[in-house]
Amino acid sequence: MLDLELLKTLVCVVDEGSFTRAGDRVHRTQSTVSQQVRRLEERVGRTLLMRDRTGNQVTATEHGELLTHYARRLIALSQEAQDALASDVSRVPIRIGVPEDFCAKRMASILSGFVKARPDARLETVTGMSGDLQRKLSGGEIDIALVKREPGSGPSLAAWPESLVWVRGRQVEVPSEEGEPVPLALFPQGCVYRKRAIRTLDQSKRSWRVAFGSHSLTGIQAAVASGLGITVLPTTAVLPEHSLCFDLPRLPPTELALVGAGGALNAVQSALVDFLREAVTV
Repeated sequence: MLDLELLKTLVCVVDEGSFTRAGDRVHRTQSTVSQQVRRLEERVGRTLLMRDRTGNQVTATEHGELLTHYARRLIALSQEAQDALASDVSRVPIRIGVPEDFCAKRMASILSGFVKARPDARLETVTGMSGDLQRKLSGGEIDIALVKREPGSGPSLAAWPESLVWVRGRQVEVPSEEGEPVPLALFPQGCVYRKRAIRTLDQSKRSWRVAFGSHSLTGIQAAVASGLGITVLPTTAVLPEHSLCFDLPRLPPTELALVGAGGALNAVQSALVDFLREAVTV
């Protein structure tokens, strides 16, 4: 393996054209510089430098030129690695929980705006159902989280009311009250949208059945669009291939809340909270 310090000495001598001037540049004696080049020549088994008759001027041999070319690249790559590691260490990590039923593309767009504004931050996102995110928050696994919940059901750093609608595929007909049960495409148990859909139908004495289930927002959206079931979504998640159902019971709003673990936030975490207050819309 080639010694990076010896390669740096070679480059310095080639650039200066003199052992003496190279020694002055790296704050070493001429004899030390000469010994380092000799060690490198022994390592590679090639003569790398030639002196003129006076001994004052030094030029690279063909092999010396080739090795100097690679030496410059290795030195630059080494510095790049050091800079990358130093930059990564200086960044402040923020672990943020994002609900499964929040649009990933929308969240990525929001967070990319924050990273541009605060390049010293390193974001780590964790997705899950809102109940799971609350447990991770309590366990110290994440720092802050966006959760879907019943309005006013706890303290928050910020909160937004979510308007909910019944959504169906464009070619899907909603069963009449006396007809077949309403086929539902639902998130898993614990999801506030699932609870809202079932509770609203039960209160209006409408029969229902689970026709499709998925943890993923995109999975539910696709299932509804293809006619597998009817679902409850926030208005921000309705796609062009969906139609609204106006003959099912009205849905009370839910809440999107930004919550913390309860401790003091550092400067970067506070900056993210302030950014999300402005950037998140429902």
